Amino acid sequence: MEISKNMEDALNEQINAELYSAYLYLSMAAYAESKNFKGIAHWLKMQAKEELEHAMKIYNYVFERGGTVKLKEIKQPPTEWSSFVELFKQVYEHEKHVTELINNLLKMAREERDYATEVFLNWFVSEQVEEEDQSRYIYEKLKLVGDNLNALFLIDRELGMRED
Repeated sequence: MEISKNMEDALNEQINAELYSAYLYLSMAAYAESKNFKGIAHWLKMQAKEELEHAMKIYNYVFERGGTVKLKEIKQPPTEWSSFVELFKQVYEHEKHVTELINNLLKMAREERDYATEVFLNWFVSEQVEEEDQSRYIYEKLKLVGDNLNALFLIDRELGMRED
């Protein structure tokens, strides 16, 4: 059974959201790099790469179901933040937003009785639990240390150790 037009359109919107996420995290990485926090920049670049992988996963799925991918313009992300606390607050808020988007897709799949898409989206539901947990952890840690440079350097080093 081919994917419905409604689901195809919604998945195309999600591709755009995932690409925007990658763009946002790359912009955040550039900000961190400009402040000489290469560990934070590394973590954010890894996050951007992961978001690109999510977009490609959906891209491939749409074609597997006989649909068409229609790429749309990607909105320009912010380029400046007042602090790393503010930056990671936005990361956490953004991940909660993406969770909401995934949940809406899952709801649509259930309403349409599109069981294949429902199963496909379950991976993203689990992934978002991890994404929110990681971003909340970093945000909360940064809130605790505030502007303490020694603590920021330790967090920078920790985030720089992130692997694929």
